[in-house]
Amino acid sequence: MCNSSSISQFLLLAFADTRELQLLHFGLFLGIYLAALLANGLIITAIACDHRLHTPMYFFLLSLALLDLGCISTTVPKSMANSLWDIRAISYWGCAAQVFLFFFFMSAEFYLLTVMSYDRYVAICKPLHYGTLMGSRACVHVAAAAWGSGFLNALLHTASTFSLPLCQGNAVDQFFCEIPQILKLSCSHSYLREVWLLVLGCSLAFGCFVFMVLSYVQIFRAVLRIPSQQGQHKAFSTCLPHLAVVSLLVSTGLFAHLKPPSISWSSLDLVVAVLYSVVPPAVNPLIYSMRNKELKDALRKLLGSHLL
Repeated sequence: MCNSSSISQFLLLAFADTRELQLLHFGLFLGIYLAALLANGLIITAIACDHRLHTPMYFFLLSLALLDLGCISTTVPKSMANSLWDIRAISYWGCAAQVFLFFFFMSAEFYLLTVMSYDRYVAICKPLHYGTLMGSRACVHVAAAAWGSGFLNALLHTASTFSLPLCQGNAVDQFFCEIPQILKLSCSHSYLREVWLLVLGCSLAFGCFVFMVLSYVQIFRAVLRIPSQQGQHKAFSTCLPHLAVVSLLVSTGLFAHLKPPSISWSSLDLVVAVLYSVVPPAVNPLIYSMRNKELKDALRKLLGSHLL
């Protein structure tokens, strides 16, 4: 038995026991991480360098790419290093930093996705009021609010979690420091305080998700009035993947943080964690750019100028 004051490090869950599978995990995560770095980096560079993309939609997309880079960089490199060197340890303060940064980036990203759905709603359903509602000052303010809310949310949860006495060992049953897994190490009923904070946070996230769904419903209704089937197809093929990724993020995130402790299988928890922590940052660049002609043109121009 030990308490939190005597814990100097935590032991993270290993993806595999055999050396071959550890190297396979390292290779898979390395490929995903490099793809995420390249895709998000190209989006950030293209938007920053092309003045035609200095609009609210692309400003939010640039912010999303920054958050995606931060989110995947918080968990994946440490997991890759552990598999490569066949270790499991992460320091106490390293674990606290991982919890804070992951919660910060994920919370800010979800709030930003909510803002982006509203931006698309105004652009499509209220185009005459777009300049007033989504001016440059308003965009900066709402983006700052998303980042600031994520920071406060992360600070609150990190302080609450690591103020708990821990006496159930130091083995975290996840490949990164995840709050529900750390709560299992608590030896006092004070962990219920953090549980209620998680419930409150998840309720807020679900409310944002409902707002996004309602925004897209209004967008779909407006799109159905477009006489051109090509225009309808373009709008649906753009919005539906957005909803699919957000739904994946919400469903897996809520399951990971709200499921009762009795429902705990390491393999299931591992898959769910990968689905909400690794997959969205890696696929968001594809989802938000594959149907965007202006962004693809900017990327071609950027890559062409560097290849010549």
